[in-house]
Amino acid sequence: MMDRKLRIGIVCPYSWDVPGGVQNHIRDLAEFLIHNGHHVEVLAPATESEDLPDYVVSAGRSVSIPYNGAVARVLFGVVANSRVRSWINEGNFDLLHLHEPAIPSLSLLACWAGEGPMIGTFHAAAKYQKAIVAIGPILEPVIEKLSARIAVSESARLTLTAHLETDAIVIPNGIYADNYRDGTSRPEWQGNTIGFLGRFEEDRKGLPVLLDALPIISRFIPDIRVLIAGPGDSEEVLERVDPQLRNRVEFLGKISEEDKADFLASVSLYIAPNTGGESFGIILAEAMAGGAAVVASDIPAFADVLGDGKYGALFESENSENLAKVIIDLLRDERKRKELAAAGAVHAQRFDWSQVGEEIFEVYQLAIVKGQKVSLTSENRSWTRLLGRD
Repeated sequence: MMDRKLRIGIVCPYSWDVPGGVQNHIRDLAEFLIHNGHHVEVLAPATESEDLPDYVVSAGRSVSIPYNGAVARVLFGVVANSRVRSWINEGNFDLLHLHEPAIPSLSLLACWAGEGPMIGTFHAAAKYQKAIVAIGPILEPVIEKLSARIAVSESARLTLTAHLETDAIVIPNGIYADNYRDGTSRPEWQGNTIGFLGRFEEDRKGLPVLLDALPIISRFIPDIRVLIAGPGDSEEVLERVDPQLRNRVEFLGKISEEDKADFLASVSLYIAPNTGGESFGIILAEAMAGGAAVVASDIPAFADVLGDGKYGALFESENSENLAKVIIDLLRDERKRKELAAAGAVHAQRFDWSQVGEEIFEVYQLAIVKGQKVSLTSENRSWTRLLGRD
């Protein structure tokens, strides 16, 4: 990492108060950079709270909008624009790193307002959306201001290309692999156990696909147990399970990061049956680092992370029968299961922040060579046109 210590401004588009993949990525990146001696500030929608890290600056409360099959909590408008400009003006940053600058939130405002070295990271993988294409003529000149563009996966890169006809370098999401390598296998989670972790009430997380596979699995693996970790209404989920099989499904509730490491070290298989809307799949990298043998749907983002099946088994997305077959085959073949887990554990190192952080910083260096210090545009009224207030 370069000897010169930088002042880096990172902009988060989504509410810091609500956990999510983009927020976690920004948190880990900020702490990686701070650990390496750089000054980092993160501007994010957030309530004013003593719980905010020292490096996070609140730009105000977010509002909720539907986005990519979920609800995004973002911040946009006249007041937000003023706060963004003040933050840039006072920050004296060497560069800005803007996450999801193509959606209506703080990163887009910062991209409109700033001049100089600016990096954009694109996380979303979404189907071709006419709404985004319709505002393309407004977004494209803004996106072209970026010194460099990063996509967290090939799926995210293709989404960017399809919607805005531009390209990006692929640098994956990062994990601290050591945090998962030291998990302890717990007796209560061992045996013929398959694990699921996530907000299971979200349809795109795919838990119904797994539960629909349970009757088939139980015929061949009578002592099968499904361990579900994460927030949600367990009673509502159990209603779709055969009453005779409900004792095979256990809900662990929300678990800590330490418990997650133990969970991944304990289960025979980790299952990711997501049906879409994923641009990367950070849990797959965590599961591999934790020593779990992974089974995932063959959506493009997951296939990329798992090397098209080299580092984890794939099944046909939304096909419960195919999922059941893959699970049964692996639970019956311990050698194959252990080989898959071992290959995944090695592959997980590719996503460690020691490598991912250095790759991002190399992009920073190139951007700084190309540009000058970050400043405000003298006049920028594009955002008012999008709001219909010009």
